[in-house]
Amino acid sequence: MLMLKSGSPGKIRTQAIVIPVCMDHELYSDKAMSLLIEEAKKRKEFKGEENDELIFFDPPGMKAERVVFIGMGKLSGIKPESFRSLAGKSVRKCINKGLSNIIIAAPSPSKVKIEISAVLEAMLEGAYLGNHIFDKYKNEKKIKPLNRIGMLTAPAYEKQNQPFVRRVRAICDGTILARNWVSTPSNDKKPEQFARAVAELAGKEKIKVRILDEKEIKKQKMGALLAVSAGSSSNPRLLLMEYRPNRAAKNIVLVGKGVTFDSGGINLKQSGSIEDMKMDMAGAAAVAATLITVARLGLEKNIVGVIPIVENMPSGKATRPGDIIKSFAGKTIEIGNTDAEGRLILIDSISYAIKRYKPDMLIDLATLTGACVTALGEKIAGVFSVDDNLAASIVGAGEKTHERCWRLPLPDDYKELIKSDLADIKNMSSSKWGGAITAALFLAEFAGNTRWAHIDIAGPAYGKKQTAYCGAGGTGFGVRLLCELLK
Repeated sequence: MLMLKSGSPGKIRTQAIVIPVCMDHELYSDKAMSLLIEEAKKRKEFKGEENDELIFFDPPGMKAERVVFIGMGKLSGIKPESFRSLAGKSVRKCINKGLSNIIIAAPSPSKVKIEISAVLEAMLEGAYLGNHIFDKYKNEKKIKPLNRIGMLTAPAYEKQNQPFVRRVRAICDGTILARNWVSTPSNDKKPEQFARAVAELAGKEKIKVRILDEKEIKKQKMGALLAVSAGSSSNPRLLLMEYRPNRAAKNIVLVGKGVTFDSGGINLKQSGSIEDMKMDMAGAAAVAATLITVARLGLEKNIVGVIPIVENMPSGKATRPGDIIKSFAGKTIEIGNTDAEGRLILIDSISYAIKRYKPDMLIDLATLTGACVTALGEKIAGVFSVDDNLAASIVGAGEKTHERCWRLPLPDDYKELIKSDLADIKNMSSSKWGGAITAALFLAEFAGNTRWAHIDIAGPAYGKKQTAYCGAGGTGFGVRLLCELLK
């Protein structure tokens, strides 16, 4: 349970009160809190530097079993993400200590230069997301999430912000849903299983769901999508999710890449890059979870999710390098590399979405290229669009949620790199450089004049190590970003 709470810190019964401490600035107006911090800073080992930690057990005048002080460094370096990370770290520390309920003290509004609503939102998100543990496949569940997390704030903010807390909880639930789907191993999320799991949850909300099976996909002549799934014994699916509240005027389409396992096909991936390929459906997970979240929030916008779901496997039936296939849009594609498969399922989905839904805006999310990870690292997504305002809006939403994005170019002269001598276009660049750009240019050929953006989330979609508010595995990257953008 996540909640806002007010009152004197000395009168609150809890297993732990967590107090953020700044090195060079007082964060609280409450006198009792200030005295506690003053006492903590008398200890040589605690100065309030970032990641400093000190615990008082059974402090006099307090009903809390312990008070945990955590340093944040200097005021000039503190941002909303600092509070988000601190809240997540605090929750994880208390989980590891076997606690079940804690209170985290939010700073006084007059003591920080950041808008207090942004601070509270960040802290609530960090705490809620940090409390998530993916242990579905562990027989012995050694650590358990906290039962109750309270955010201590002024009485006025407690009353005003209860709807705000519900919104944060809904968006974090969506993020966790995406995390769980991504972390689920491929043997438990074959295309038909994953499509059914999403449809089952979406069906409980005001979302119209339709699943196109292989027969219907063939009828639609989606040759690019079928080419990717050809080598697998698991048949492809195209999942359509339509959220239409009160006949809102504009159509927004979200397309998510759903490769439930990517072996590379005939161009088989090497050891070291194949083991985590269960995560190659992170774009699909983010889109599906976003649709479910906006439905729960009652957002007044028409939003459609178009999610192609396949498995990319090698076999005697698999598509080969050098094959020429025909896409839904009618363009022929020369296959230069069967591991450049995500763009193939996306173009048929994008073309289908444009024809069927005539969107005012279309955004696709995909773990598309290792080249984007090379360019931006594992924590930043690449954004591609010819629409300056749309690109800026995505980057801005990422700054707010700390799901960071960086705009990359779509230069016309790079289109030469995906020209084919034998077909209309080639799925693989003739150069080993700029792979994220040429992949985006390939998609752009099928987006036409639609207001479109592509977000390459290959880096931040999956983490091998635990971070402040996310365990190893799926990160749920994109859900908070899209919800902020759509808001």
